[in-house]
Amino acid sequence: MRAFVVTAPFAVEVREVTPPVAEAGSVVVDVQRVGVCGTDVDFFRGDMAYLHDGHASFPMRLGHEWMGTVTAVGDGVERHWIGRRVTGDTMLGCGTCRRCRSGHQHVCETRREVGIRDDFPGALAEQLVVPVTSLHALPDSVDDATGALVEPGGNALRSLLAADLRAGSRLLVLGPGTIGLLVAFFAQARDIEVHVAGVTAPTIEFAGTLGFGGAWDQSEIPELEWDAVVNASNDADSPARALDLVVPGGRVVYVGFGSGPSEIDTRAMTLKDVTAVGILSASPALAETISIYASGNVDPRPLIGATIGLEGVGDVLNGKRPATAGPGPKIHVDPTREVTQA
Repeated sequence: MRAFVVTAPFAVEVREVTPPVAEAGSVVVDVQRVGVCGTDVDFFRGDMAYLHDGHASFPMRLGHEWMGTVTAVGDGVERHWIGRRVTGDTMLGCGTCRRCRSGHQHVCETRREVGIRDDFPGALAEQLVVPVTSLHALPDSVDDATGALVEPGGNALRSLLAADLRAGSRLLVLGPGTIGLLVAFFAQARDIEVHVAGVTAPTIEFAGTLGFGGAWDQSEIPELEWDAVVNASNDADSPARALDLVVPGGRVVYVGFGSGPSEIDTRAMTLKDVTAVGILSASPALAETISIYASGNVDPRPLIGATIGLEGVGDVLNGKRPATAGPGPKIHVDPTREVTQA
């Protein structure tokens, strides 16, 4: 089968690889849609921390935002999965440690991560093999494009829930990328006044078309009382800026991170009595994200700028958008396509 492979920083190829086999407890999925993520870009550039601490190495097969159809099952897996449209959890815990037993498999010390950690092959390929325990079935009301937005949606939903807001509260989201805009969508659906701030004119202009309370350049954020701030930016200065902007007694949620360390003055956090929360994974919110998408209360599809084939992924990772791409920040991949353009 065909798979997209990063062989070294800034070096990629689409190569023929051995198709996966469904071993005991696992399934083979025919991949239909995959999202290209900022984490994939970090691996492509060689910046991702896992490359430097021994949790990942080249060659790598990326892709962790995906959906597809189960076509084979291994021993011990019920056959009713065959033919089901599914997405899956990226975080694969050991299942036996204290963290896994308490429902925190996404921070298991020995976890594997699909397309990210410990050489687990990702979904930028025609087929993917994953444990059946990681699967989430997709209802008919969640189409393929939406299904591949469940994983980023889970991160965004967890970020909003961590902000602990109610209807009528005011939220500021720093970073109008896919995660930030999904946070804003989920907030909007809960009657929260949400504003988005960015640094580039096209992303700010696009955010301004989505019906939020405001879309601002980060240098022109209005002096309003921000009950919570979600930092979904990869800018190293944004974490400290989020702390400066939030009201005393408010919450700051950190879901974005850059290639280098950020500084936060904990004196300001203490003196403002601010609660800060970090979000690593979509895992605990995948099922709820699917339910919200299925209800129609949140439609993430306007965020998709283009759908390409495997051959176009290298250009996207290198910062080149497809010529036919719309303004949405998310680029999707259909591994069965022989052409790269949408």
